[in-house]
Amino acid sequence: MQLTEAWREYMPETLQLRYRMRETRNASAILRSSNAELYGDVIHVLSEFTLEARDLLLPGGSEGSVAKKLNGAFRELGWREARVDTVTQTTLVVFPYAPHNESEKRLVSSDPVSFEGYKADWVKGRVAGDCEWNAKDGNLDRDLASYRSLYETGYIDAAVLVTRTQADLRELEAELTSVLMATPDDEAAEALRTTDAVITATKQRIATGTAKGM
Repeated sequence: MQLTEAWREYMPETLQLRYRMRETRNASAILRSSNAELYGDVIHVLSEFTLEARDLLLPGGSEGSVAKKLNGAFRELGWREARVDTVTQTTLVVFPYAPHNESEKRLVSSDPVSFEGYKADWVKGRVAGDCEWNAKDGNLDRDLASYRSLYETGYIDAAVLVTRTQADLRELEAELTSVLMATPDDEAAEALRTTDAVITATKQRIATGTAKGM
């Protein structure tokens, strides 16, 4: 897969500083030029999104807190979950044999067979998107293959996929966990309510060497 870098020109610098961006086929340029309103929706949601300590430390069940935030933000702007299903029906054409005075073709059709497609978290107009925050092995490949199929069959012009980096967030999770383990329960609960409180405490403890495990 060949990557392009149109995002350097078409995505706001503020977002470039907050997110690691990758694209193919100059997707950001296509998104902005062909779907300006939807491009604005994407910029708005990504700009307003904040990653909180509780998003990293608390279990989220079948839908984590990050996915809930992003899904909710897009839903408010009119984006909806969608699925592309495929219905296949084959037809056998039997041609006439003139020496037996046959003049008409006969059509023998099979029963339709339906295949449920992959759901996209956000679809509006000709743009789709997903949040794969805790992606399992193969999830991202599946998403990219689904978007490629939707693009090649003419359903969408572009797609947006939000996921997480690995090593740096695992390191941050470990630091936050160390801080909370060394913090009284009531203070830890209060700290989880805001990202800044926990990160500030983390920096202070790391600076003084009091975080557990150091």
